[in-house]
Amino acid sequence: MAKRIATKRAAAKRAQAKRAPAKKAPAKRAPAKRTATSKRAATSKRAAAGKPAAIKSDGARGAAADSVAADGVAADGAAQSWRSRLTAWPAITFSSAAALPGDSEAVAVGFFAGRLVAPPGVRNLDVAVLRRRGFEGKVGETRVVSEGKQTTIAVGLGEPDRFSAEAVRRAAAALTRSASHLRRAALVLPVPGAPRRGARGRRPPASRTTRPLSPADLGQALAEGASLATYEFNPYKSSVTPSRLRRFTAVVPEAERREVAAGLRRGARVARAVALARDLVNEPAKALTPRGLAEVATAVAEDGGLGVKILDEDQIAKERLGGLAGVAQGSEEPPRLIQLIYEPEGGASATVALVGKGITFDSGGLSLKTSDGMMAMKTDMSGAAAVLSTMSALRDLDIGVRVIGIMPTTENMPSGRAIKPGDVLRARNGKTIEVLNTDAEGRLVLADGLSLAAEENPDAIIDLATLTGACVVALGRQIAGLMGNDDQLIARVKDASERSGEQVWHLPLPDEYRRHIDSEVADIKNVGSAGQAGALAAGLFLREFVGKSSWAHLDIAGPARSDADDGYLRKGGTGFGVRTLLELLSSFTAS
Repeated sequence: MAKRIATKRAAAKRAQAKRAPAKKAPAKRAPAKRTATSKRAATSKRAAAGKPAAIKSDGARGAAADSVAADGVAADGAAQSWRSRLTAWPAITFSSAAALPGDSEAVAVGFFAGRLVAPPGVRNLDVAVLRRRGFEGKVGETRVVSEGKQTTIAVGLGEPDRFSAEAVRRAAAALTRSASHLRRAALVLPVPGAPRRGARGRRPPASRTTRPLSPADLGQALAEGASLATYEFNPYKSSVTPSRLRRFTAVVPEAERREVAAGLRRGARVARAVALARDLVNEPAKALTPRGLAEVATAVAEDGGLGVKILDEDQIAKERLGGLAGVAQGSEEPPRLIQLIYEPEGGASATVALVGKGITFDSGGLSLKTSDGMMAMKTDMSGAAAVLSTMSALRDLDIGVRVIGIMPTTENMPSGRAIKPGDVLRARNGKTIEVLNTDAEGRLVLADGLSLAAEENPDAIIDLATLTGACVVALGRQIAGLMGNDDQLIARVKDASERSGEQVWHLPLPDEYRRHIDSEVADIKNVGSAGQAGALAAGLFLREFVGKSSWAHLDIAGPARSDADDGYLRKGGTGFGVRTLLELLSSFTAS
């Protein structure tokens, strides 16, 4: 018996020796090829001082593209998708005019609910026919009244006393879809004039006869709704039928025309940023790895005049980013820590740090998800996509605050090297974390991202993450959870979300629930009490890593992805959070 055992052991050693070379693959990954600097990074000495030193970019987009091409998919088409969002989208040209352009192929007329009155100068519009066809003027409702050389379309704006930027977005989106087969469209709105600001800068209350929007707000909402309704993600499709619409004219009083035009330009730029986020979220995980996301960030920095720092796996370990390094252990793909820095010309009035969860694919790790649960897990980097896309628009929108974008990015995969339930990790700020569920990995990488953000001593930190299924259970697919440690900042974020049309709901972080994340062996654990307040436990966990900084957390697990086309949303990634962040940053001041 002993002889047989010895023989078996010898055979096993020989087999193991044959397999040994396979272990070398993950030991040393390809070195970074070049230093990534932006066009204006040399002027950002403040951004680089005293921070992680080594900065690399490794040409990973090409590597990611090669892996896609190996399966016979046109990788260049995928790369061009996000590249085009930086400069060449939307394809629509927006303008404002005091009179209806004579060459318009589609003329849309906006109607308030209960006010079906045709405006002067619009032909081929029989209000009686509209009524017979059941048109009521609900938000986004459309009816084609006549077709021929010029198509006339009725568009609903909803109740006049509830007229808002969101109603305008949805109306513009409905028009764009109805006229997608035409090239030139114009929209005539029913209410001349807009409420003016009072002596103290306040707008008078909205009434049933006034539009509760400035002309600039109106123009921005029109461009956002019309642009985003035309969004398509189709680099992997063999046959597509994109919208043919190329010109959109808002017909407004002459006194408002210039302000509306300025709003249209801003709205188109905001929509471009949202579309970039959608592209990144929709890109397959095989094509958009952590290295691939870092390459996109480098391109964004070069295009937008941003400083860029990218840490590879060795630098991540050197900088004590234990949460990010721990989650990355199970994947063959190396992690990256991406940091973008925007410095406004003329100096900054405040500094805001944005942190986005960047899990490019989440299998759950050893706490493995079901096959159904993995289907949409390429979208688990929606927070990082929102931060990156927000950063892309800051210079174009002339944002007056300094903004730091931090995106810890990795895959979460099972393997022999993966972290195990019961392991303990040490985050950047020194706190130890007992990992009891490897599928609660987002908070582990955010622990390092938030710690880095807090070291910058910003006036505010805002993080975005597809963090918990519990938040989806509580708020559904259209509303994000909003938590934080500063009521004033939370109010600012909520106000910005309302103006941008992205819904959030304030959730508490009760101190008495802090015990839910107490650990037997470490400072904290990465799960709360089973079946209780999962979204709040995650928020309380994150609070441990922001120090004394003013901080707000957006759990976007629900609205980051849409399961169907709806208004200006398309099925897939929504780009949620980009509009809220840009709206917030546009008016942010240090308190």
